Amino acid sequence: MKLDQIGQALASCYDNLVAEGIPDHLAALVRRVDHAERTAPLKADGPEARIVLVVEDERDTRELAESVLEETEMRVIGCDSAERALSVLQERGGDVALVFADIRLAGAMDGLQLARAIATLWPRTRLVVTSGVEPEPGVALPEGAVFIPKPWRAFDVLVEAERAARDPSPPVS
Repeated sequence: MKLDQIGQALASCYDNLVAEGIPDHLAALVRRVDHAERTAPLKADGPEARIVLVVEDERDTRELAESVLEETEMRVIGCDSAERALSVLQERGGDVALVFADIRLAGAMDGLQLARAIATLWPRTRLVVTSGVEPEPGVALPEGAVFIPKPWRAFDVLVEAERAARDPSPPVS
């Protein structure tokens, strides 16, 4: 079976789940699996580890995105605010390949402000911004950033993660 076919099958399964919200029993299962994986040795850790940051203040949605992105070879770190994401970036910015952030976040910064800061300070990081509403007219995403509307499909998120892992931006001169 080709990767595209697998992705399409995953996308159709997740479409209904994301659109309807995550049932409590599934959210509990995702949390248990997530805890088990976090206590297990990481697939790729150390100085060469690539990182995906998921920035979402709604816990169930963040955990769903984390579980989707854990299908990649990259290490996944969830953050509930832009400020927490910036603190991870300050520590490991060169290892962060992708930031997947909601526009509406708890805290002083929103996802668009976070995306602009990342585009300026870590220009090699791929940016994916998501929201249940389109960005306001006249509000531009940073160059190269991708917008995926909610409810997002797992396939679309995985495609962007693959691009981040496969085609990192060229070095900044």
